[in-house]
Amino acid sequence: MLSKIFTHFNRKNLNNEDYAFLFDEPPVDEYVVYDTETTGLNPKVDEILSIGAVKIKGNKILASEKFELYVQPTKEISEESIKIHQIRNIDLQNGSKPNEAIEKFLHFIGSSTLVGYYLEFDVNMINKYLKPYLGIKLPNKQIEVSGIYHDKKIKFIPDGHIDLRFDSIMKDLELPIFGKHDATNDALMTAMMFVKLKNISKI
Repeated sequence: MLSKIFTHFNRKNLNNEDYAFLFDEPPVDEYVVYDTETTGLNPKVDEILSIGAVKIKGNKILASEKFELYVQPTKEISEESIKIHQIRNIDLQNGSKPNEAIEKFLHFIGSSTLVGYYLEFDVNMINKYLKPYLGIKLPNKQIEVSGIYHDKKIKFIPDGHIDLRFDSIMKDLELPIFGKHDATNDALMTAMMFVKLKNISKI
């Protein structure tokens, strides 16, 4: 009920009908997994530096249709931030302007269900740009992989501690960890997590 109310008022706030497709019914068994690299962890003040995404249809990860781009920030990146994500100011010189990046991202995801690892943060980062640009927040349905993992694990360890760190989940699911943690690789690894979690009854 609450989600329907949110969708109703969110749709009314859309200021550009070219993006009405975001409110269509999501394609059946089709998902977009995405991740962002940012200047920090506060959506109010920090900025997106890169976006990586990949589509899933059924149980197939469409790696050939991956989405990746750099985004130009409005200010210089701090040394502390560079140490974390390894993205330098020079790497962003030919990046997309924020609104251009949002447009490309929206056309890639369409009305698909979004999947991610601690997805709430990445959604909040997109909404930081989307709300002032189009008047709305992302209307797409959302699935959190760490939540799926927790719910499957807790059935067998009801009183135990469940390690929800990214690399720990990958290791437990016996999935390969790519050497470089960037938005695109993290999206691909999260997609692998999601597909495996969809198809196993216990872990």
